[in-house]
Amino acid sequence: MASETTRPYPFVLKLTAGLLFFVAMFFIAMVFGAAHTTVKDVWLALTTNRSGENLSILREIRLPREIAAIFVGAALAVSGSVMQGMTRNPLADPGLLGLTAGANAALAFTVAFAPSANYFWITVTCFIGAAVGSLLVLGVGSAKKGGFSPLRIVLAGSAISAFLYAIAEGIGLAFKVSKDVSMWTAGGMIGTSWSQLQIIIPFITVGILIALVMSRQLTILSLSEDVAVGLGQKTGLIKAVLFLVTVLLAGASVALVGNLTFLGLMIPHIVRAIVGTDYRFVVPMSAIAGASFMLIADTVARVINAPFETPIAAIVAVVGLPFFLVIMRRGGKAIK
Repeated sequence: MASETTRPYPFVLKLTAGLLFFVAMFFIAMVFGAAHTTVKDVWLALTTNRSGENLSILREIRLPREIAAIFVGAALAVSGSVMQGMTRNPLADPGLLGLTAGANAALAFTVAFAPSANYFWITVTCFIGAAVGSLLVLGVGSAKKGGFSPLRIVLAGSAISAFLYAIAEGIGLAFKVSKDVSMWTAGGMIGTSWSQLQIIIPFITVGILIALVMSRQLTILSLSEDVAVGLGQKTGLIKAVLFLVTVLLAGASVALVGNLTFLGLMIPHIVRAIVGTDYRFVVPMSAIAGASFMLIADTVARVINAPFETPIAAIVAVVGLPFFLVIMRRGGKAIK
């Protein structure tokens, strides 16, 4: 929980600062890349119909991938915050709890057995895979007497995720589609098209809106299930809706850019340190912070070894793994 000295400003001011930072990151992401462009080029590409090589690069290549970064970053951050609040587990994350591994395994099945499937059906199978993966983790994690515990869920998530990744790798090798599957597992926005965004954005938008609407109930649920029941909350229905939200957001993200573990873990922790533990504030700020982080990560991936591109999953992992270890150390008492 944030200390009093970290919350002297009203939420509206913090939200405004977050939005300004997000806009700045968007323009930086649009300007920098293998192709040299200027702020003026970006402005003309966004506000006019003028033609030109740089403007075409910005509109047809860089803009769709940065929009993808925005929505994927927001989706993973919001799904992570929902999972942490719903399970009261500070280590909950779509990648650690089987959602991305399940979606990845479903993707491998689709590529191998239905190679002619269009992007819409690939997205649907990713949703199904994410749901199956998370249900397996939750089932194994709660099988022992005593129900859920943060440590048990994380261990179950690691085991089930490894199993599902192994299935995906096995399918890739057996059916010689490893290269196609790895395009998603590497994690990246390269090659993102407007047609893909038209399919994915509505799913992510709906998921985030539902999370915003349910944020008050999520706050109560994050305190204690007994408290939620005592206040008249229908905890079973709330959990079911929130679970569908996480599946929707994680499945859509994997279908678009692949596996980006740790982003959903990091961002909610950072946001709670800024705005406190009320999920009416955490959810919208997580969306903004997640989008900003993904814009930064995508920019670094494009420029760190230009003109070659570094897998964005590696960039996220470099930051995320130390963060995960810090959370493990500081939250040791909470996860025993």
